[in-house]
Amino acid sequence: MTIENNHVVALNYTLHTIENGEKVFVEQSNAEQPLTFLHGVGMMIPKFEQEILGLTIGDKKSFVITPEEAYGEKDPSAVTQLPVDMFKDHPQGLPPVGAMLPLSDNQGHNFTAVVLEVTDEAIVVDLNHPMAGKTLEFDIEVLATRPATEEELSHGHAHGVDGNEAH
Repeated sequence: MTIENNHVVALNYTLHTIENGEKVFVEQSNAEQPLTFLHGVGMMIPKFEQEILGLTIGDKKSFVITPEEAYGEKDPSAVTQLPVDMFKDHPQGLPPVGAMLPLSDNQGHNFTAVVLEVTDEAIVVDLNHPMAGKTLEFDIEVLATRPATEEELSHGHAHGVDGNEAH
């Protein structure tokens, strides 16, 4: 069966970024916990979905996604300061440089900020997506694909490789 829109796809992947001409390992899945998603509903980077469309079980493919096709270029205006008072009651105290902070805006949208600097007055954070400005290189292997169930389609996400994942 080939991958199509509204199919549940399970695949193994390895992700590298290309930085200064060098491949840098980012993450990978494994057969026990493959990446499983509903294809064609906006859960994945559109270029990623284009690259795997029409593949079948057992197919392997490598491809590159440019920053413009992924998370965009870094926006220098997305660096801001958070007051240290925000962290006064936090059990771990002030976050270290490099920490990823889960934040949400006034509309309830969740996002992640990366700590760039810690001063006595402020925590300087980068609100860009951590992969913004990076070229992504994927190596994938398709493990399974099947049509989504009506329940998965109504929920807008996959319920596991076999469609019976508890939720």
